[in-house]
Amino acid sequence: MLDARTHHKPHEDLQALLTGTLFVALGVVMFRHTGLLTGGTAGLAFLLHYATGWNFSVVFFLINLPFYGLAFKRMGRDFTFKTFVAVGLLAVLAQWMPLWIAFDALSTGFAAVTGGLLMGAGMLMLFRHRASLGGFNVLVLYLQERFGWRAGRVQMALDCAIVLAAFAVVDWQQIAWSVVGAVVLNMTLAINHRPGRYMAV
Repeated sequence: MLDARTHHKPHEDLQALLTGTLFVALGVVMFRHTGLLTGGTAGLAFLLHYATGWNFSVVFFLINLPFYGLAFKRMGRDFTFKTFVAVGLLAVLAQWMPLWIAFDALSTGFAAVTGGLLMGAGMLMLFRHRASLGGFNVLVLYLQERFGWRAGRVQMALDCAIVLAAFAVVDWQQIAWSVVGAVVLNMTLAINHRPGRYMAV
């Protein structure tokens, strides 16, 4: 069993930040292309993007700003710094990736499952290197550290609440597939990131 206190070298953290945010960004692009939503602050950014046309990356970056105080207070300086970097990287990659890759055909169901897996795997990489994508990620990691609540289960509950709020802006079919994506994402976390296994904190 891997020790949660395993020390990572700076180049290992950098590799995880780049790879993890790249995976998540690809999942975000797939979701955005098919009109799906996810949970957390990314879900809030999707809601505002679909409802107003505002830039997803800018909204996502701004929504996360209030959570850095909790991150610094509860999770420490290093965690907060790496989380800030990860959020910034994701915002940039989600903005630029459509310039590098385009989908001529992308099934909504495939996007929900594969995008959910990509985002879950990317978030797991970040968690294991004491980083997150801000917002609810910070909250669920704190709750896991403080009370032993499984990060994946708490994140799933919050994500489903965000997806349900989407009835005001997208069709029910997109919401149904978004729920599938949220379940896939959070099952990835629930299975691989829990007390007694390799955790971020």
